[in-house]
Amino acid sequence: FQRCRMNEDTGSDYLLPWQLSEVADGGGIGVVEESKHDNFAKGDFVSSFNWPWQTVAILDGSLLQKLVPQLVNGRLSYFLGAAGITGLTALLGIREKGHVAVGANQTMVVSGAAGACGSLAGQIGRLEGCARVVGIAGTDEKCSILVQEMGFDAAINYKKGNVAEQLRELCPGGVDVYFDNVGGDISDTVISQMNQNSHIILCGQISQYNKDVPYPPPLPPDIEKIQKERNITRERFLVLNYMDKREASILQLCQLIQEGKLKVRETVVEGLANIGVAFQSVMNGGNIGKQIVSVSK
Repeated sequence: FQRCRMNEDTGSDYLLPWQLSEVADGGGIGVVEESKHDNFAKGDFVSSFNWPWQTVAILDGSLLQKLVPQLVNGRLSYFLGAAGITGLTALLGIREKGHVAVGANQTMVVSGAAGACGSLAGQIGRLEGCARVVGIAGTDEKCSILVQEMGFDAAINYKKGNVAEQLRELCPGGVDVYFDNVGGDISDTVISQMNQNSHIILCGQISQYNKDVPYPPPLPPDIEKIQKERNITRERFLVLNYMDKREASILQLCQLIQEGKLKVRETVVEGLANIGVAFQSVMNGGNIGKQIVSVSK
């Protein structure tokens, strides 16, 4: 989201660009110090999709959501990730566009697999019924965490070796579901190994966001031919179109977290003064799981 907002044209009708000389914003959580809104009282924890990057702010109560810390065992930051819009994107993306069926022996591949959404998507794919889950990430450390902590069957460091060869070895039966966070060459490689009547969950195309192309970005002719010949679905997925399922889905995610079935990783930076450093780190792939900036007055 934030990378898109760095462009004058965000490429999306639901994201506004950041404005020069104005406070940047993003998903955030805070505690109410004073309220004139009937739904909130001092001490309540609240969240907003457009939280200003500052220590104290006056916000419109109609745009805030009250949080229940007990749902995430007191880990409030989870409401920005696994129990928030990130978790919803993974869960609803798989359910609405993945066509996962228990017992169908499906193989799922996740790109950007060590990020906030990808790390959840692989686990949820398994919980929904995928027999095999393979992640693609950018460091050996990330790949190790995916397999040892997140329960992925295998992970590929795309910066090492031949990704196509590794995919063929790790997905001998082909790919049935692809949770796509990156687009570009990596996605072209995965699509070339997808099965007949398989499905792409078009979550993100981070490799394409600085290019002047429509969304979803067009595929190269040879890859587009494969997609059409194999009847591979590749439809735009926007989690905001499924907000009628938000409340029930958030409760499901919280239950999975409480039961230990959904492992959550965060990369935490302390202090508002370091928010620029954290933001740059995200752009360079420095985070594992959700990037969090913890701020106190």
